[in-house]
Amino acid sequence: MWGEPTPRRRGDAGDGPVRRYPPRVSSWDLDPAVLLVVLDLVGIFVFAISGALVAVRKDLDVFGVLVLAGTTGLGGGFLRDVLIGATPPAALADWRYLLVPVAAGLVVFWFHSTLGRIERQVNVFDAFGLSLFCVAGAVKALDYGLGPLPAALLGMVTGIGGGMIRDVLAGRVPEIFRGELYATPALAGAGVAVVGVELDAPLLVMAVAGAGVCLVWRLLALWRGWHAPLPRGPASV
Repeated sequence: MWGEPTPRRRGDAGDGPVRRYPPRVSSWDLDPAVLLVVLDLVGIFVFAISGALVAVRKDLDVFGVLVLAGTTGLGGGFLRDVLIGATPPAALADWRYLLVPVAAGLVVFWFHSTLGRIERQVNVFDAFGLSLFCVAGAVKALDYGLGPLPAALLGMVTGIGGGMIRDVLAGRVPEIFRGELYATPALAGAGVAVVGVELDAPLLVMAVAGAGVCLVWRLLALWRGWHAPLPRGPASV
C-alpha cells in the first residue's frame, strides 16, 4: 500500500496515472490512493444528503430521492474521472461509491422531517463536502499528470459538478449561478492543495490546508450572507 510506484514523466506513454509524489518520509505523508478514497467517500455521503433533501422537497418518490442523492454525490467525481481518463470511473469500479449515496438517500427518505429542521447544519456539512471534494479532485488530477491550473479547475468541477446536475434534474437554476459563493471557495481550496503538492510539501498537510481554505470561506459566506456580484438595473432584453 505504501510502496512508491515507478515514476514517469508527465506525458509519457502508457496506461494509468502519472505518479508524481515524493516517497513517504514522515507521519504527515499519506498514500495518495488512500487519501483520495477517504475524501471521496466522506464527501459523497455529505453531498448525497443535500441531493436527497432537494428530492424530498420536490415530492419525488423513493427512486427519485435515490437518483438525486446519487447524482449529487457522484456527479462531480464522475465528471472528473471521465475528463482525466480514469476509466471506468471510481463510481462504477468500486461498490463503496454506489453504496454510500444509497445509504444517505435512504436516511433522508426516512428521516427527512428531522433533517429538514436542521437545514443550516446540513449546509455546514455541505460546506465540508465541498472542501473535501475540491481537494480530492485536484490531487487526483495531479496524479494523472495534469498541470497545476487544469488540476485546480478540475478540483472545482469535482466540488460543484454534482450539485449542478442535481439542480438541472430538479428543474432549478444551479445555486452557483444565483450569486452563491460556492465555486470560488472550491477553486481557492483546490489551488492551495495544488501549489503545495507542486512544492513537494507533505500531502496530508496540503490537503488539510486546501480543504481549510475552502471550508472557512464557504462558512463565512453562509454566516455573513456574502454573495458574488450580480448585474444591477433591469435586464436589457
